[in-house]
Amino acid sequence: MRQDAIALVIPAWNEADALRHLLPEIPGGLVQWTIVVDNKSTDDTASVATAAGAVVVREELRGYGRACRRGFQTARELGAEIVVFMDGDGSDNPVDLAAMVAPIVSDEADFVIGSRVGKQAEPGAVPPQARLGNWMISRLVSQMYGVAVHDIGSFRAVRVQVLERLQMQEMTFGWPVEMLVKMARAHYRIREIPLHYRRRSHGQSKVAGTVVGSLRAAYAMLSTMARYARKKDLRYV
Repeated sequence: MRQDAIALVIPAWNEADALRHLLPEIPGGLVQWTIVVDNKSTDDTASVATAAGAVVVREELRGYGRACRRGFQTARELGAEIVVFMDGDGSDNPVDLAAMVAPIVSDEADFVIGSRVGKQAEPGAVPPQARLGNWMISRLVSQMYGVAVHDIGSFRAVRVQVLERLQMQEMTFGWPVEMLVKMARAHYRIREIPLHYRRRSHGQSKVAGTVVGSLRAAYAMLSTMARYARKKDLRYV
């Protein structure tokens, strides 16, 4: 196995059109495996990903966290040392992959999270309802745990052995918050990277694209944060 073997995990539910354009953008040579987790799609997500050379696995139970966990398990089985999570709708820009993994490769960080609200992001890429919800949650996390983050995005990178120790449990959109809170409570080194975030390439977001979807995601994130705030002893290091 190559040193710092990297797996890119892309959870996807009915993202055939977006993946058709996104997968060819992934820089060759940077990641050893691109894993697309087909979360019970009803379109051509799996066949599009296969044609692009991705490793395709299927998660039969719906849920963002479940899809991420399935992708992580596959990355670990393949021998990856670093795993990167990225959305499949084309909003996360593969041009940022190198910057996301660099602090981990150089041992300057244990966990890197991308921020969609910096100056490099495309104006209007994050809808107002999603921007407000993520601002509120990231501010609470920052105040409670002393971590300087400005967004709770999906684009993130972490060493496989570190993520294993977190014993992730949340199978919904609370997965990103659980990961960040556990990282902060365990005093891992966290780095935030500004992203060249862009508007979704095709279709409408199932989450940020609607007020209802944004509210459901915000509820999952807030309830997850509240649950872990009440826990006095988390048994991982």
